[in-house]
Amino acid sequence: MVDIFAAAGLKKPDLSILSDEFLAEVRGMPQRNLAVELLRKLLAGEIKARSKRNVVQARSFADLLEQAIKKYQNRAIETAQVIEELIGLAKDMRSAHTRGETLGLTEDELAFYDALETNDSAVKVLGEPTLTKIARELAEMVKKNVTIDWTVRENVRAQLRVLVKRILRKYGYPPDKQEQATKIVLEQAEVLSEMWAVG
Repeated sequence: MVDIFAAAGLKKPDLSILSDEFLAEVRGMPQRNLAVELLRKLLAGEIKARSKRNVVQARSFADLLEQAIKKYQNRAIETAQVIEELIGLAKDMRSAHTRGETLGLTEDELAFYDALETNDSAVKVLGEPTLTKIARELAEMVKKNVTIDWTVRENVRAQLRVLVKRILRKYGYPPDKQEQATKIVLEQAEVLSEMWAVG
């Protein structure tokens, strides 16, 4: 396996940050195809890491990465354009990482916030402060109610589903979107509970 950092003459970066300095170095690389591959691998690794914590964010960024790479592979955009798109995606990922701090949410709470925010009408109807409250309450409730085997015990899953729906109704989450929100929240709970069990 070839170390693409060494091949490009770059020092190995802090993957969690994707700093402006590093992105500028990549932008200036004379080997454009290598720069694309380097960014693709870095972003894919960052997305994989996020998928263990925030399902919605990981899916969203994975879709954006896939679209950019497909356009490049289909020759719909030039190498320089795909590099700029990938650098933009890296910056979006970095700012998404700090979004929780801006909202006053922990990483776990932000994951639930993102799950709720997938519904545009909920965002319009409830607004950011209410979604923030719901996310906090969901994170707390899930932590209290998940057990190691909850994903295989249907009675525990059903109880959790009822608790999620109760919280959504309490805050007036749009009824037509509650089922989808509940599904995403439970999916998010599954990912986080695996992490909580390990940590």
